[in-house]
Amino acid sequence: MTAALVAGKTLTLSEVTAWDQTVYWLERRPAEGGRTALMSWSETAGIVEVLPPQTDIGTRVHEYGGGAYAVGAQGIAYSDRKSGAVWLTSHTAAAADAGKDKEAHQIAGEAGLRFADLRFDSMGGGLLAVREDYRHDHAEPQAALVVLNHAALPEPAGQEAAGGVVLASGADFYAAPAVSPDGSLLAWVEWSHPFMPWEATRLCVARLERAASGAIMGLGAPCVLAGAGGQESLLEPRWTEDGRLLVISDRSGQWSVWQAGRGEADAVLTPCAVPQGEIGQPAWVFGQRSYQPLPGGACLFLSVREGESQTVLRRADGTFLPVPGRPEQCPVPLADGRLVWLDAPPDALPRIMAADMAAVPPQERILYHAAPAVLQAQDIASPVSLRFRVGDEQTPSGHAFFYPPTSSTACVPEGERPPLIVQVHGGPTARAQDSFSFKVQWWTSRGFAVLDVNYGGSSGFGRAWRERLRGQWGVVDVTDCIAACAHVVCEGWVDPRRIAIRGSSAGGMTVLVALAESSLFAAGVSLYGVTDLRALAVETHKFESRYLDGLIGPWPESEALYLARSPLQKAVRIRAPVLLFQGQEDRVVPLSQARAMAEALQEAGTPCILREFAGEGHGFRQESTIRTAFVEELAFYGRLFGFEPAESGA
Repeated sequence: MTAALVAGKTLTLSEVTAWDQTVYWLERRPAEGGRTALMSWSETAGIVEVLPPQTDIGTRVHEYGGGAYAVGAQGIAYSDRKSGAVWLTSHTAAAADAGKDKEAHQIAGEAGLRFADLRFDSMGGGLLAVREDYRHDHAEPQAALVVLNHAALPEPAGQEAAGGVVLASGADFYAAPAVSPDGSLLAWVEWSHPFMPWEATRLCVARLERAASGAIMGLGAPCVLAGAGGQESLLEPRWTEDGRLLVISDRSGQWSVWQAGRGEADAVLTPCAVPQGEIGQPAWVFGQRSYQPLPGGACLFLSVREGESQTVLRRADGTFLPVPGRPEQCPVPLADGRLVWLDAPPDALPRIMAADMAAVPPQERILYHAAPAVLQAQDIASPVSLRFRVGDEQTPSGHAFFYPPTSSTACVPEGERPPLIVQVHGGPTARAQDSFSFKVQWWTSRGFAVLDVNYGGSSGFGRAWRERLRGQWGVVDVTDCIAACAHVVCEGWVDPRRIAIRGSSAGGMTVLVALAESSLFAAGVSLYGVTDLRALAVETHKFESRYLDGLIGPWPESEALYLARSPLQKAVRIRAPVLLFQGQEDRVVPLSQARAMAEALQEAGTPCILREFAGEGHGFRQESTIRTAFVEELAFYGRLFGFEPAESGA
């Protein structure tokens, strides 16, 4: 498992969808500077890169993007990462000249516009999208739901043509537009400051106004079906084929699927029959799919229990059937009824899979691998799901995955216990998952144990667990990580003298505070981590600009608390060596934060290395950056823990 394999040969697959008998997905390629290509598979054509090789698909709406392409009867629409413009090409052009220059025309976009959550109107009336508008002199970009015409933009294009027809505006954020099967209604979710979408959203429905041609021209008066009280997180509205509106809600204490009725006036939500576990995920990106209605009354659900995901098919007769594999998002159907998905198991690299669920047992097929199959099963560490006590509680409520060092060619020297890396996920409203990750396996294959912690605030364990972090960021997350670490130390699984803690983004802040609060850790690594909460409150982008209101307290009324919780103010108490990685183009956590932390640590006499990467933002995309970060972090631990890395990582 070389750094070259991890950084350049392994592709990041995402956003699997299907049209007719063809499967589509996005493929990010570190070896091509992080370019994201649109790929497809069909029985007749095999694996194909759909668009010209210079095309880089992506969107920066909310900075995290998602929903950057759509496939429908009208063709293939996609957002160009660099310009933000939306383009449309036909299935015929894509199939005839796959991977070559083909006839695609721009249907929206100009400087200052971004589009995401692209979805074709099932009646052919246009392309629905969430738009972020930076063109005007506002304190923040303006959000709207829009519909884009399929025709090419005229030259010069006016502002309305470039930006589409506004259907809904006034809220701070929009997501998940969904047209009813008969084309008469549009459902969506919206929310406004100071809430995040996992805190409070509104489910809205309005009647679509169409021209004689079927083109969408506008919306009638919107109706808020649920969420008006600001106490409920509603996500992913979807319609069944018989016109029932479904939505995810956490009104029961955890995300699950509810029915919102058949019409715009029906505001009573009733629970659906679902498998056990939490069904839903924090809306950091657009286009997520936690459930999927199927023809004939069946439905698919992706649920999380004890940190582990499972996908279940509820058949039309109400019985449940497990879906094989480990889908990352809910599967989608091909025209012949087979299901397809991105599979992310604990013991194999991600792959595109298909299954015939009508067969007994279901017949599985791997369509595509994310990387060459160079890893053997005996070299892959298997996660152990564990519970640990938080504070003085009697029943353990904390959760983590523990990975022992695993290698077929090496072992921990006799009489020694392995060093440990405590891994802190970002968000902080995200979760540690047990799917295969090079961020884990790189270390376990080199003799480290890894502990991936689902601290208070993580998703997948219900609203109350998420709410443990309300007003307590920098406290609960830190104490939970320390408690998890102490648990595995007490079990005798690791060497208590050789423990490092690492994390990215929000996890980077937890790392730095943990170093200040505990002597358990001999080293810390922060990747583009938050160091100055006051600066973050005034400098970060719109989507997260009020996130800290819930995590810390209202700004600026709680400014003293922001100061007290910031790692920058705790630098003088950090004695363990620190390694900082930072992209110079980061718009979420600016470069200034890493530089200020490095300076504060150096002034305190704490060993610190700051490694900056040109052209990188919040999350590294380039092969050279990823390779360098892995190799330098390994060398950092080697110097501290007394070993010489066996390879340069080339």
